[in-house]
Amino acid sequence: MSVKKFVVGNFDDEAVLFPAVKKVRRAGYKIHDVFTPFPIHGLDKAMGLKDTSLHVAGFIYGIAGTTTALSFITWALTIDWQVNFGGKPYFSLPAWIPITFELTVLFASVGMVLTFCWLCQLAPFIKKDHFNPRSTDDLFVMAVECTDKTNEQEALAFLNSVGAKDVSVQYRETGWWLGRYDQETVRYGKKVEAV
Repeated sequence: MSVKKFVVGNFDDEAVLFPAVKKVRRAGYKIHDVFTPFPIHGLDKAMGLKDTSLHVAGFIYGIAGTTTALSFITWALTIDWQVNFGGKPYFSLPAWIPITFELTVLFASVGMVLTFCWLCQLAPFIKKDHFNPRSTDDLFVMAVECTDKTNEQEALAFLNSVGAKDVSVQYRETGWWLGRYDQETVRYGKKVEAV
């Protein structure tokens, strides 16, 4: 995994963070991510993020559930095990609608949850770096990725000028890795104790 350099600014208030995100983007800096303790309406648009395509995945999973239900019920009740239920025809589609609906919902919901977890890299025993642990409590954190064109001193000064309370340069691995937070790990070539 590659280790990248980030200029990280901590903000105390979302009212300061929101305009700061817009100013940082206008200045041409590359925002790696913004970490907030709660969702902020419109922040994704301010960061320039595209709309998610999770709804498309949900539709595909739902169609897969519908197809699975209808295929299995058709095979089971018309080919493999023909049973006469009160004189109904073997292919009795209206009677199968509740089961088909339930399987559609099951496939869509489970598929979307697994897809969301995969996209966000959420799973048991997956470690992710935190730029600041307080970002899960009461602090707003903006991480600006340093590219070849980024002057780190200018970026530090710029984040201070837009309202960041604490600005620092940090090195982080960009991916995720297997492990547990309660055990020591080796990162950046050094042994790191659990906090």
